[in-house]
Amino acid sequence: MSRGRALIKYCLTRLALAPLMLWLIASMVFLLLRIAPGDPVDAVLGNRASEIARTALRSKLGLNEPLLNQYLKFINDLSHGDLGIALINQEPVRGIIQKALPASLELGIFALILAAIIGITIGFSGIFRGGGKVDFAGRLYGISTYALPPFWAAMLVQLIFGVILGWLPVGGRYPPSLLQPEGSGFFILDSLISRNWEALQGTLRHLLLPAITLGILLSGIFSRSLRLNLARTLEADHIEAARSRGIKETQVVLRHALPNALLPVLTIAGITIASLIGGALLIEVTFSWPGIAMRLQEAINQRDYPVVQGIVVVIAGLVVLVSVFVDIIVASIDPRIRY
Repeated sequence: MSRGRALIKYCLTRLALAPLMLWLIASMVFLLLRIAPGDPVDAVLGNRASEIARTALRSKLGLNEPLLNQYLKFINDLSHGDLGIALINQEPVRGIIQKALPASLELGIFALILAAIIGITIGFSGIFRGGGKVDFAGRLYGISTYALPPFWAAMLVQLIFGVILGWLPVGGRYPPSLLQPEGSGFFILDSLISRNWEALQGTLRHLLLPAITLGILLSGIFSRSLRLNLARTLEADHIEAARSRGIKETQVVLRHALPNALLPVLTIAGITIASLIGGALLIEVTFSWPGIAMRLQEAINQRDYPVVQGIVVVIAGLVVLVSVFVDIIVASIDPRIRY
């Protein structure tokens, strides 16, 4: 089988497995929520509600039906794109996600760009001066940022730049004194389209601290991965052959070693992009960032089954799609991958 046909078969297989993965994740979330301690009726009515009111609400929410019937209804609604209605405020879950997801994506995109710039710069500079002070500082930076507790780093940044220096706001996504820009939900994009420079400035001021904090925490992953893969690639036979032909070390690194070393970094970047959507919980909570991770935390505390299920399924879908996309890109670039 030719490489082109094998690649097409591989892509179709990965895409065909995506719905199966989503079904398994959705089923696990449904079951775990039902066996977890706590009752959503108590979250809505409180512990002092009468048994009649509790029974009526349980019947209204369908919680008195057999578990199998609840599961079949959940899967059927999910297959039709219906994520349900929130128990607490009776708002469609789809609307809740549409409001919260742009905030998380905006934060995640800027944090990832910053993490890639810092991490790749540090990892790349350490290779040229292997064993020196720059290399040691880069490795120490990678280990430190990877091990740094996110909530502690967030509070430290808030204390220094928000409280002591007073340069930037310590929480929220937008100045409360200004009207939020309307449009896609991405405040920076909406401000640029409407040419509302005051809104753009306010958005960037609120975005800087959480984006820088999250970007620095993630940059260590990129720096360590790039350095390790570059060091391993520079010891390969084809690199030694390039050096023996008299090619300059800079060209050897840039033209021969770097493309191969970037492939694992691309995979890590794809996983990081997907995990950023729901994995920045501590950062969003600490900075009061109204993203999907913070909304998920609130729904878990309130035992709001439909919101938790909807958010987890959407996050899982994005994770699966990004993972499949990255796998396909890496498979199409790297001829060493077998299908």
